[in-house]
Amino acid sequence: MPRTPARVDVGPPTPPAAVHRRRFAELTGSWRAALRIARRESRRARRRTALVLAMIALPVLVLAFLAVSYDMAELTPQEQLDRRLGVADAELRWFADTPVVQDDWGDSWYPRDEGQSAGGRPATADEVVALLGPGSRATEVRLGNPVTVRGPHGDETLQSRILDLTDPLARGLVRFRSGRAPRQPGEVAVSPTALRRLDLRLGEAVPTADGARTYTVVGVVEFPDDLGPVVALHPAAVGRADPQPDSRWLVDVPGGVDAAMVARLNDHGVVVTRRHLPAAALSPRSFIGSVRPADPTELSTGVLIAGLGLLEVVLLVGPAFAVGVRRRRRDLALVAVAGGDAAHLRRVVLADGVVLGVLGAAAGLLLGVGAAFAGRPVMEQYVFGARFGGYRCWPLALVVLGGVAVLAGVLAALAPAWTAARQDVMAGLAGRRTPPPPRVRALSIGLALVIGGAALAAFGATRASPAVILAGLILGELGLVCCTPTLIGALARLGRVLPLAPRIALRDASRNRAAATPAICAVMAAVASSVALGGYLASDAVRDARAYQPTLPTGHVQVFQDDREHRPAPTLAQVSDAARAQLGADAVALVQTAACPSIDYCSVVPEPLPDRVCPFLPGDDLSAAQRRQALADPRCRERPTEYFGSYVQTLVDDGTALPILTGADPATTAAATAVLRAGGVVVTDPRYLHDGLVTVQVDEYRVGQDEPRTTRRDLPGYALASAIGQPRLLLSATAARQLALTPVPTGWVIDTAAPPSQRRLDRFTADLRAFGGFSLQVEQGAAPRDDSPLLLLLAAAAGVITVGAAGIATALAAAEGRAELSTLAAVGAAPAVRRLLAICQAGVIAGLGSVLGIVAGLGTAALVLFSANREYATAWPAREPYPYLVPWPALGVLVLVPVVAMLGAGLFTRARLPIERRLD
Repeated sequence: MPRTPARVDVGPPTPPAAVHRRRFAELTGSWRAALRIARRESRRARRRTALVLAMIALPVLVLAFLAVSYDMAELTPQEQLDRRLGVADAELRWFADTPVVQDDWGDSWYPRDEGQSAGGRPATADEVVALLGPGSRATEVRLGNPVTVRGPHGDETLQSRILDLTDPLARGLVRFRSGRAPRQPGEVAVSPTALRRLDLRLGEAVPTADGARTYTVVGVVEFPDDLGPVVALHPAAVGRADPQPDSRWLVDVPGGVDAAMVARLNDHGVVVTRRHLPAAALSPRSFIGSVRPADPTELSTGVLIAGLGLLEVVLLVGPAFAVGVRRRRRDLALVAVAGGDAAHLRRVVLADGVVLGVLGAAAGLLLGVGAAFAGRPVMEQYVFGARFGGYRCWPLALVVLGGVAVLAGVLAALAPAWTAARQDVMAGLAGRRTPPPPRVRALSIGLALVIGGAALAAFGATRASPAVILAGLILGELGLVCCTPTLIGALARLGRVLPLAPRIALRDASRNRAAATPAICAVMAAVASSVALGGYLASDAVRDARAYQPTLPTGHVQVFQDDREHRPAPTLAQVSDAARAQLGADAVALVQTAACPSIDYCSVVPEPLPDRVCPFLPGDDLSAAQRRQALADPRCRERPTEYFGSYVQTLVDDGTALPILTGADPATTAAATAVLRAGGVVVTDPRYLHDGLVTVQVDEYRVGQDEPRTTRRDLPGYALASAIGQPRLLLSATAARQLALTPVPTGWVIDTAAPPSQRRLDRFTADLRAFGGFSLQVEQGAAPRDDSPLLLLLAAAAGVITVGAAGIATALAAAEGRAELSTLAAVGAAPAVRRLLAICQAGVIAGLGSVLGIVAGLGTAALVLFSANREYATAWPAREPYPYLVPWPALGVLVLVPVVAMLGAGLFTRARLPIERRLD
């Protein structure tokens, strides 16, 4: 009989929801167990835990400190009102005599009716009170001109505030530190910073720089919005004949200022900021704090820079996790034997990153917030220059920083987690090492990333986009990270011919690539960034120096008198005596411009022939063919006209100021002077000279006329073959009279052999102090800017990272290789072998990382500069190309850093070899 198949009872199918719940429960239980194991491991390996926590918490601490300080510095709307109004009900600014329309804050306004004038006039307190109604009070607050006074170490410039501090309305704007309010024109109150700089005490007198007035310091006050050197002047000390754009009135109105009063004041041309603003104007602070919309380019650049910092942290922390995985390989093998699959092993290692990331984030945030609160006075005084608002944090920033810290821990544990999941269980149980097999795929991915990153950085250089360049650098560094293990293996094979200590160091680096690779790549990333940025800065400095066009010959000084309308000018002899006594001047000349009498405005320029003018302007948007045509046209080659713009300085001279202004040689000066004394003109650009003549065009502009009145006259001329400075037209007195122009003195020019020091310049202005203040323009020449401090700072930062990475990797390797050191001791190795081995291990990490970083940095800088120069070669107007320079100061420091790391490893490593004793 045929056999009847057995019946199999198949239950009802499991609902999908139950399957999902079971999987979620399994995942949750697996992570819970992994986190418990990670917490236990962090307690066991306390030194490694402290190392990881320090490297994660330190950047979090710094960023949290900056974020909290910035958030406290950004005032809330209510804090802004309190600082702006003090105890007043409103702030009034009388801008116009006609009705105006304003926003809620009064920061922007415009005339209500088109065509109305917005001109104002000086207002008095009685007029302001009359607009407000009975029982109101008003006091004026103005920003005055800077006041220059004599200090113990030279003249000091103080910002001035003009207000009556005896009035409670004005007193609410300041904080009195000591003394009393000024009550007379000759009394002042100064800020604590000004008091320190002037080295004064209450009751002492301080004279102005010109000696015209002397003030008595009667009080010390602090302006919360400006902690710098400030002086508070009594209103009677400064006249007010003209409308003051910075004048504002603080008012106290019975019952406050409402919307109806604001509208009524706007009808009189008064702009109002009242204390009680509409709810829409007082936008409440949200969870994100005081962040404002940022420029997309700046935001992307900041994100990429933060990404580079995150990558550096991950690379520095990675070796600690790799060593932890190797020391726990037996525990992980036991997990696998107990039924754990590869996913369970990965979670056990990733849980280490989660636990340490959370602990590092918490420690960094707490210390950063505490440091921000404790260091608030220092930040207020020396960084922001103003008092902060309330004590508060930036919640979103702190959450993001905490999340990034956890992410850094997880990313640092990611590679060791994959390594742990692929380890041989039997080798792990037996405690044997299994060297990682060579992975061609990682090398291929790395080379692809390097090539792609280089192409992206080159593209960003042609578009002048820092964000794209940084993205290319990050891709290139990630590619080098992928290629480094293969390079370490190749070097280990070449190390067979080396002595014992370096051979063991290379072998250990090859066996422990999971720990050596991140440390080497951390050094490489820091060094490459430093070298690339240093190479770009050095090339940019030389490029700027080559493109620089001086305004005067090097060392010459141009002098301008401040407030010339209200003070008598010194004579040429007085200026010459001071210049020869204090500056060692060879010659001094008066500088005079050409002005049109009885004309509202006029311009006097030389007119070139049409066939000598470039048909394209520097700002034109040209096609590719037009750009090639412009670059090939000799009329369009770069000249000082393109550097200084189309402006031509027109002066009146008899040949005295000409050599000091232009640096002309004696023969040229003699020829030009002869033309000027004969009634001609001199130009510094030969394009303006034709047939021995120069066409001078005078455009006269009058109010009410749409078109200027133009006059042209051909005058005998002379062109300087080569002249220093901006394009100039020098008219003789006769030529100026023919053009109906009047010479107007504007300053003096001084011939000095070399740029005077600041001390000599101060002594020169002190000799002329009786005539008021003077502004000096010193031509320093086209020397490249000195970026050595910045380059050395970048190299020092890279050096710190190099020494730190080498020290961490060497210490972890020493802890991991204790058994091998015992073997060396057993076979009779000398005690110095341990120290020599530590020196070689540090040399492998620091030396290999520095060499790779220098090569990558120089290559990156050359690629960026080459791409930029290719773009400049076809750009209009023509631009100065970047030279290819090597930042030798930075390279010198970076070459010495591996030596320092090796010496440090040898210094802090004990020479005695460990001896393990086994008790049977």
